[in-house]
Amino acid sequence: MDTPRDRDEHTLSNGSKEEPYLSQNDSQNEKVDGPGPSQSRGIWVFLEQTGGQVAPVSFELLGAGCRLADALGVDLAGVLLGHNIAPIASEAIVYGADIVYVIDDPILENYRTKPYMQSVVSVVRKYRPEIMLIGASTLGRDLAGAVATELRTGLTADCTGLEVDPETRLLHATRPTFGGNLMATILCPEKRPQMATVRPRVMDIPPRDPSRRGRIILEKLEVREEDIGTKLLEFISDEKIEEANLEYAEVIVSGGRGMGGPENFHLLRELAQLLGGEVGASRAPVEAGWVDVSHQVGQTGKTVRPKLYIAVGISGAIQHLVGMQSSDVIVAINKDPHAPIFNVATYGIVGDLFQIVPALVKELRERLPQQEQLQD
Repeated sequence: MDTPRDRDEHTLSNGSKEEPYLSQNDSQNEKVDGPGPSQSRGIWVFLEQTGGQVAPVSFELLGAGCRLADALGVDLAGVLLGHNIAPIASEAIVYGADIVYVIDDPILENYRTKPYMQSVVSVVRKYRPEIMLIGASTLGRDLAGAVATELRTGLTADCTGLEVDPETRLLHATRPTFGGNLMATILCPEKRPQMATVRPRVMDIPPRDPSRRGRIILEKLEVREEDIGTKLLEFISDEKIEEANLEYAEVIVSGGRGMGGPENFHLLRELAQLLGGEVGASRAPVEAGWVDVSHQVGQTGKTVRPKLYIAVGISGAIQHLVGMQSSDVIVAINKDPHAPIFNVATYGIVGDLFQIVPALVKELRERLPQQEQLQD
């Protein structure tokens, strides 16, 4: 198979030639440490899917993984679990994977921690990757912690940056710490695989390349239904919950403490509706109960990178900036000319938001045809 990456003698090409990930003590169900750094090769990405729909963060991680694999001269592999998921495996190759390990079984149709964890652990022990990336979604966070615990390796959560040192082959995983006031780069020098979760929208989705070719390797499920302690009887969606779709919104209008109270957020909703966007918030309004936590942007909320981010009455604490500073265009509205938000803003407006936002709404209503919303 032709791939864009050159393979060296350590690159995994045939799992049957590899030694088990655990020592012979594994036959007695004893957990032991995995191989050291010199025995592990390859970059892996867990391909999260629900109902046949791939989580976009998985494609984002394929882009990041491709860059890391190029630096190390190894293959980029995806791990895909579920039922009737063959099309997803092919799509992963189009987005950069050289190999996709697939376990397709009815038991894996819906996510449950134990069968997913054991399935991932089994292929990791068989093929021995040196780095594994998982999206920091609700599912991904649950799975990553379980896998890292079972493999007795390190896990860096909610990363905002990934680099690799070709000499030491160490993953440099960067994440906010101390309430977002510092950025820490964390290494895992002894254990493998080096694991990291990455928030949605931190990385770019790579362009599709339909000409790419790769390998799809089918693996068997080593879990029996009777050994799983949980059963999914029925999935009931809560139609009353109005989740804000912030991660992939192209326009976001966010409010902070300067909004003064929940009664004033209607100004932001009106502006967001005219722009075809979503309403966000900093931590202060969420903690005060003015808006739901699903609207929170920042270190303890969601990471976003829209085409347009309008920050209204937000001072610009680092905890908020780490979640939105990658936006294409940032417009800040604040009465304090020294507010930190202006340091990252593309355009800044100093003044009373209760005069500026209604003026913007009035101007947009006059310029836009009736009922029209911006979609581009």
